[in-house]
Amino acid sequence: MNPAQTITLYQPLLHTIAYNLVRSKADAEDIVQETFLKWLSIDQQKIENTKAYLIKAVTNNCLNHLNSLKRKKTEYLESFHLPEFLQKSKETNLSKLDEEVNLKVAFTVLNTKLEPLERAVFLLKEVFDFDYDSLQVALDKKKDHCRQLLSRAKKKLNEETAKMHFDLPDTAKMMESFKSACDLNNASDFIDQLKKDISTTLRKKF
Repeated sequence: MNPAQTITLYQPLLHTIAYNLVRSKADAEDIVQETFLKWLSIDQQKIENTKAYLIKAVTNNCLNHLNSLKRKKTEYLESFHLPEFLQKSKETNLSKLDEEVNLKVAFTVLNTKLEPLERAVFLLKEVFDFDYDSLQVALDKKKDHCRQLLSRAKKKLNEETAKMHFDLPDTAKMMESFKSACDLNNASDFIDQLKKDISTTLRKKF
C-alpha cells in the first residue's frame, strides 16, 4: 500500500483509539494527524508491522497529551494565589462567571491539600478574620491547637505537591455556604458546614 492508502485504511481506527483516550474529538484529530506526519517522515520500510506501529504511536501521543494537560492543571493550581483571592472574595461579586470559576479553583486547592479541620481553621482565620479565642469557641479546639493547624495548613498550601485526598466534601455546597457567608457577613451557617465536614470525615476514619 502507498502512504495515502495506509492513511485512509487506518485513520478511523486510530481516531477511535485517540478519542477513547483523550475524550476530545478535536484533540484526537490533532493527535492522529501528528502521528501520521511523524510516520511519513521516517523510513517506512524499516517498520515490520505498520498497523501495530501506528497504534502504539497514537497511544503514546495520547498519553503524552494527557500528561501534559495534567501537568498544566497542577501548575495552574499551584500558582493560584488562594489566600489573596479568598480574602478579596469578601468584597467581590461572586455571581460573576470568572469569579465563580476562580472560587471553584480555590476550593479545589483547599479540598485537595488540606484536611477538614485545617481547612476550617484556615478559612475562618484568613478569610473571616476570626481570632484564636473565636476559633476555640467555633470549632471546640484549644487555641494552641488552632495555631498549629493554621501553620500546617499554610505550609501545605505553599508546597508544590501535596497528597491527593480523593474522598472530598461536597464542593458545590461548601462554595454556596461560603458565598452566603461573604454576602451576609455572617459565617454561622458556614461554620456549621465546616463542622459537618469535619464530623463526617472523623466518622469515616473510625
